[in-house]
Amino acid sequence: MKIKHVVLLFMFSAFYCNGEENEPQPDYPWLDDMHENIAQSVQDSAIWFDDFFFLDGVMHQETAQAEARIRLGWEPRTRSLNQFQNRFKVRVRLPNLKNRLDVVLSDYDDETELGNERLGQNDSFGDTDRLNLALQWRSRPNSGFSHRIGIGRGFQTFVKSRYRNHYSLAADTLMRVEGSIYYYSDDGFGSHFSTKFDYSATAATLYRFDNNFYYRDRTEDWLWRHSWQSLHQFDEKTAIISGYYIEGLSRPNYQLNEHYVSVRWRQNALRKWLFYELEPFILWRRDEHFAPSYGLALRVEGFFGHS
Repeated sequence: MKIKHVVLLFMFSAFYCNGEENEPQPDYPWLDDMHENIAQSVQDSAIWFDDFFFLDGVMHQETAQAEARIRLGWEPRTRSLNQFQNRFKVRVRLPNLKNRLDVVLSDYDDETELGNERLGQNDSFGDTDRLNLALQWRSRPNSGFSHRIGIGRGFQTFVKSRYRNHYSLAADTLMRVEGSIYYYSDDGFGSHFSTKFDYSATAATLYRFDNNFYYRDRTEDWLWRHSWQSLHQFDEKTAIISGYYIEGLSRPNYQLNEHYVSVRWRQNALRKWLFYELEPFILWRRDEHFAPSYGLALRVEGFFGHS
């Protein structure tokens, strides 16, 4: 297969653990101390939680693992200079339950992927509080099906079932499929379906066409999002993502609500777990009469955990 997964991993932040362990790094002891303290705190919490499921007389085969992702961003634009996007996500894997159950804590809805930060800022989902705490269960660790129960969207209880898989259409083309159905105690039923097509043009360049459809029971409409992206990796530390993104609703009629273009420069800096991003963009929104709004997003992102 010619698809270069390393490109995808880098672009979507799993690539941080790659790189040479012995590579010389600048001397910033305070940065290493901060990372160690946060990583150890996350790890201690994972072990503490996993111990609830420990059976007396059964020897530990694995140690519980936790990973945290923290993103701090300022995204000023014309007519709105105080746009901040701070995100975190913590995932805990529990070996005492045969790695079938995870604990997931985040402050953004899983239906809104990182990377489309501007879409939905006009509260398209109708929920301003997206803190989520959930237990995620799989019948086996590598199953495409997963199920969640938890609290989210303003402390509503919810249940959710999701299926994810990918299919190789050709040596250089990959299709990813995802479908989910969920129920929130106040919002009611909802569903999400998405398809992603990845075409690997070269070893370092990938083109992506992403489609998402969401049904919302509370408003009885469909929200749709599409994007076209070009992802290019210059080396192990530097990548650029260019894209065009659109979003709209099915009611009162099928219409475009907002769209934007952006070029995102992503750089691994100082440490293999630390990244920064610089992203100029232009945004057009219906509630602003589609007048262009020019902006520049600045972000810092860190990954914390013990492998």
